[in-house]
Amino acid sequence: MRFLNPKTDFAFKRIFGSSESGDILISFLNAILTLESPHRMSEVEILDPYLAPKIKGMKDTYLDVRAKDESGKSYIIEMQVLNVEGFEQRVLYNACKSYAGQLESGEGYQNLTDVIAITITDFVMFKELNDVVNSFKLRAENGHVYHDDLELIFAELPKFNKHEDELKSDLDRWFYFLKSAASLEAVPKSMADDAAIQHAFRIANKAGLSREELDDQEHREIFIQDQRGALSLAKRQGLEEGMEKGREEGLKVGLEKGREEGAFQAKEKIACSLLNTLDNQVIAGATGLSAAHIQTLRLKNSKH
Repeated sequence: MRFLNPKTDFAFKRIFGSSESGDILISFLNAILTLESPHRMSEVEILDPYLAPKIKGMKDTYLDVRAKDESGKSYIIEMQVLNVEGFEQRVLYNACKSYAGQLESGEGYQNLTDVIAITITDFVMFKELNDVVNSFKLRAENGHVYHDDLELIFAELPKFNKHEDELKSDLDRWFYFLKSAASLEAVPKSMADDAAIQHAFRIANKAGLSREELDDQEHREIFIQDQRGALSLAKRQGLEEGMEKGREEGLKVGLEKGREEGAFQAKEKIACSLLNTLDNQVIAGATGLSAAHIQTLRLKNSKH
């Protein structure tokens, strides 16, 4: 068996956001939100469920999976493989837009419910933080939470480095699935008893895809690789340009310093020729050197 890469928008939405993905999404949300009984989620409504493109090359409009649980809380789940400019602001904007968009004209603010934005990244966002999953809320400087209504959760896959025999929790298994499914040829034995992940593997099985869907998935993976290559090239070119500019600046500074040192030495030579005839203040005025420096030269000259 061969499986889709869950980190592409096509596969991620197909696995977690299709009309048949309810059990998968519930399992994942319970795991990443660390919900324990009796607070575990048991029902979820997937909004705008993924539908396979009917026309070849048709771009999926939505990059994220949106859902509501039985309490009315809203969830935005997104997989992001490229760290692009403005990405963090976009995550915050989408969460705020979803929060504000709950109300129709004239409805009271008390009708607003929580919005939780879960973003899974295939790159490191917070180098200063060691945890794979980090949660952010509106807080005061003393750490007091202003309100629970808006929460941003980031999961950074590169920080997850467990092997199959080290998987302990449901979240471990989901992260392993996201990172490794594309390179696996069979469902890992350690996941044989997990019905939701088994279901995810079935949806991700390439054997169940049409030729059109396989082509679409391949094109998206190529696009991602091209974008990564473009970003890498831009960084390398920027570094090389910076180094070249640094060399040019260094040469300019060196030449300028040489001219300054030459002029300074010339002034010292003139000052030394006047030591036997003029006092320090007069020599300082004539050469531009300080009177203290003239005295130093006088003392040094008297020793020879």
